[in-house]
Amino acid sequence: MKKSLMVLILAFSFPCLAQEKNNLPLPASGNVTLPLDEYNRLIELVNKPSIKPEVPLIPYAIKRADLKLHVTNESVLGTVQCDGEIFVKGVTRIPLLNSPAILDARQAGKALPLEQRSGVQSAILSGPSEFSIMLDTEIPLNIEAGRASFNLQAPTAGSVQLSLEIPGEHTNVRMSPGLITRRSTDSGRTVVEATLMPGQNANVWWTTREIAAPVSPREIRFLADVKTLASVGEADLRLAVLADITVIQGEPGQFEVDIPPGFEMTGVTGASLESEEMQSGSLILKVDGPAKRSHQFLISLERPTIAAKADVPFLIFKGAQRETGEVLVEGDGTMELRATEGGVLKRIDLKEISSYLRSLARSPLHAAFRYHRQPSEPPSLALEWNRFPDSSVLAAAAEQVEVTTLVTSEGRSLTEVRLVVKNQAQPFLKVGLPPGANILTADISGDKVKPVQGADGIRVPLLRPGFRPTGPYTVTFVFMHAGSPFAKKGDSDLTLPKMDIPISMLRWEVFLPEMYKVKNFGGDAIAAFLLPPGIMLPGGLLPNANLQRNWVSNLNTPVNLNPDMIGEFKMIIAPVDAELGRGSSQIQVLTKSGDDTRRNAPVTSNEASANVVNLQRRASGILPIRVDVPRTGNSYTFIRPLVLDEETKMTFKYKSK
Repeated sequence: MKKSLMVLILAFSFPCLAQEKNNLPLPASGNVTLPLDEYNRLIELVNKPSIKPEVPLIPYAIKRADLKLHVTNESVLGTVQCDGEIFVKGVTRIPLLNSPAILDARQAGKALPLEQRSGVQSAILSGPSEFSIMLDTEIPLNIEAGRASFNLQAPTAGSVQLSLEIPGEHTNVRMSPGLITRRSTDSGRTVVEATLMPGQNANVWWTTREIAAPVSPREIRFLADVKTLASVGEADLRLAVLADITVIQGEPGQFEVDIPPGFEMTGVTGASLESEEMQSGSLILKVDGPAKRSHQFLISLERPTIAAKADVPFLIFKGAQRETGEVLVEGDGTMELRATEGGVLKRIDLKEISSYLRSLARSPLHAAFRYHRQPSEPPSLALEWNRFPDSSVLAAAAEQVEVTTLVTSEGRSLTEVRLVVKNQAQPFLKVGLPPGANILTADISGDKVKPVQGADGIRVPLLRPGFRPTGPYTVTFVFMHAGSPFAKKGDSDLTLPKMDIPISMLRWEVFLPEMYKVKNFGGDAIAAFLLPPGIMLPGGLLPNANLQRNWVSNLNTPVNLNPDMIGEFKMIIAPVDAELGRGSSQIQVLTKSGDDTRRNAPVTSNEASANVVNLQRRASGILPIRVDVPRTGNSYTFIRPLVLDEETKMTFKYKSK
């Protein structure tokens, strides 16, 4: 009974509910009133730009390549493993090696088809994803008398490691370019591990020293051409002897040179030099190719000097059929030098001296001579000099410095410092890094150099053997700073290292992730757009001059900016003391409103400069680090003139968008 009553009630209820829903009253047409805050929020949502997807700067990167090869009778066989990552969607072509070198290719144990284009085999892969490609390779072997070699193309990867196995335990392996890091012999084989230059062709060659049956020795005849550079220092006399030996008959395994009394040998090098040793005042030079017709050696000697005079000795190669030579005299510092020749030594013009001998000189040249040794009339050369005190000069200076900093969302910063240096004699650049930073790589004029850790900071070499710059040249180093991870909002700061050479103009570009909005920049540098573009600053003239009135050269003189710039610009520059190498500068921007927050308001640009793009590319598998650099973001540029051995700091506030 109760169940029937409930069904009856429901049956009457549904029509009633349906009737009430269909008959709901509708509001009359008219105006709707919203609070101002709600209206502004809706307008902001409509105008909010859409988030652009990040576009990688490069489609792919081969991070590492491992080559494991072994030598057979007629060729070099082995495998090449390439590990990398594809950053873009879709199909990507990845160049690997030259076509004759690849026999087979696999990925994840499955066959991988390759495409040949312009003599290069390429893999076609889909991304974004990581990849690992295994290649079977065969390289032809060139065999000559007592020598074998082959050419090897290194993949374009972040690092390329080679392991090479060669028959024979007495094998002398060499390669160029490349660096051999380890050698070992076992069970009649030689194993060499090396690091290759990415993307370059390396020539690998070796010789095997074997015990040969004794043969009747032939009389040895050779000619010697000895070029000597005599360097007069403040307290020593140094000799650099470049000797060219031409073998006419026989197969000499060594050459003997008498070392002058009082001199100490400081070094000896040579392409065919196998080893050297001293025996009873004579230098024995053993060569690795007795059958070679020519040899060249560079011998360095020095001895202390007390008086302001010295006799220059002449090195003699024992057994030479004929000996000719040249002598070039140089002096360190400011001096008056008199050279008195005797015997068969004849004075010549400095322009007539050999270019190879002149390339060894580092100081001003004073005299040049040539001789053809005769047994009855040996050459002689006596030197006397008067030394004058040197004036203090600036050893090195940087005309301009380009600094590029990439900041990640984890707070880590990757900074590239590029200096254009004028250098007279400074051997290194002392860099005082901020705490938590370390240098990743450094180079001079495009050639890599190795920084050295000193007691008072890191030293980046400015000069290297054989590098004799005649004008400004580029010095670059990249360092990483750990930093602190970004929160939703807060304060952050960046610091550039101290450098012990005067810097005329420092330009600093900071690239921050797009997800953060920054403001209230402060620190030692000034936003580049606040500078009057027509002012001549150390390092160059700012372009697009548009001043309301001319610049007055007096110090502490204010300059009105163009109408687009709010406030006044004021520059105070103290003169540089060239003798002490010190100077100071101050740049101040005064706003008419007195609002301090606009002092260093930066100009933003959604497009990265070429410096930012190049640093992003270097960080993608080239630098020896793993860092997720921002692909999109905003660029902020700052200027600071006249910097000497002091840090440059930058502070700012941020919040996530």
